[in-house]
Amino acid sequence: MFEINVDPVAFSIGSLVVKWYGIMMALGVVALISWIFWRIKLGVNISFDTVLTAAIIAIPSGIIFSKLLHVIDAWEYYNLNLGAILSGEGLTIFGAIIGATIGLWIYSRYSHFNLGYLLDVAVPGILLGQAIGRVGCLLNGCCYGEYGGSGCSVIYTNPATAAPHGIAVAPTQAYEIIFLLCLFVFSLFIAKKLRPDGQLFLLYISLYAAWRVAIGFVRVNDDFALGLEQAQVVGLILIAIAVPLFIYRLRNQKAADKIT
Repeated sequence: MFEINVDPVAFSIGSLVVKWYGIMMALGVVALISWIFWRIKLGVNISFDTVLTAAIIAIPSGIIFSKLLHVIDAWEYYNLNLGAILSGEGLTIFGAIIGATIGLWIYSRYSHFNLGYLLDVAVPGILLGQAIGRVGCLLNGCCYGEYGGSGCSVIYTNPATAAPHGIAVAPTQAYEIIFLLCLFVFSLFIAKKLRPDGQLFLLYISLYAAWRVAIGFVRVNDDFALGLEQAQVVGLILIAIAVPLFIYRLRNQKAADKIT
């Protein structure tokens, strides 16, 4: 059993309050962009201008959709606190992924860059960024798991924590950090073996969605539909889309390889 006594607020300047959660989220975005820039230096066929434009589009569209999903999930709260909709808290990773992908897809229709190729290059960076972001969740005390137990449990003792004070909970944030790092390593090994462009991204979506469905049974969260939390419902929808699409494109690629 471990104890975390970290103030979620990293520092404040006047009325501006900066939390560890926000810092880690920002570092996650920096890690993603840095990863893509590093790959460009190694010779991937993407220009710096394309990445910068993609970031300008993907970041705000990801934030908007991320917040939108959380507002839908917690509408009873936001209906009484409309001002909280504009706050920087209450973001969802699935909303960020969906929003950023939609924004980039629209951009690709006008600029004609290879969206699948860019997404595949970005996948390891996305995983690193997510892992860093989950460190923020771990420090903040949000996204925790079921109560009680011993051994691999964590107790939050800081009064300002988002987790139940002084109660042992499952560290599902730490579980996800480990999973994401393992998936990061796996993506490095499998990337060059997958064709056509976009397959690595579809595989990432499928595996991460499956993880969120599974870990949702351990996390403490409100039911969204059919006894499942929102992330589980969205995860099942993404699996239903990504897995058949991955298999279909894989079969088409194998058929094309036989012809050539």
